[in-house]
Amino acid sequence: MHHPNKFHRFVSFANTLPHWLGPRLMGMVFRHKVKLAGTTGIQILSTDCRQATFRQKNVRRAQNHIGSVHAAASALLAESCTGFIVGINLPEDKLPLIKRMDLHYVKRASGHMTAKASLTEQQMRLMQEQEKGECSVKVIITDATGIEPVICEMVWAWVPKKPRE
Repeated sequence: MHHPNKFHRFVSFANTLPHWLGPRLMGMVFRHKVKLAGTTGIQILSTDCRQATFRQKNVRRAQNHIGSVHAAASALLAESCTGFIVGINLPEDKLPLIKRMDLHYVKRASGHMTAKASLTEQQMRLMQEQEKGECSVKVIITDATGIEPVICEMVWAWVPKKPRE
């Protein structure tokens, strides 16, 4: 049985708002919580709580020396998109932790980059049922021309939250 956390409930509410407002509101909250994502200007384009689409515009603060999105900014995009989808699917008493990031830069990127991350029904069920666990979260990053310049595997773990003292 799925027990939505506060963030999941917020995302569900934001999805009831007009399309021009909901993703913008989610992005503001996300960038407030994840400061580095705020620095690079990562945007949430859409989510249905099973999959999410994020974008990193090719803006100066996120560029490398050749004018494209920096490798670290593309890694942040993949980590943010997958972490978001894991975070909204974990119960309130569990903490998401990135365990491994494998990124293979295979082509030169052009323009902005878009990440699409998704979870399977089985992964979402495991997050609800297991006290601790991990899963590889599928994410595909494409650039403005539609090519996939970075092949990513993001492994997320979850552990029980420690009670605050």
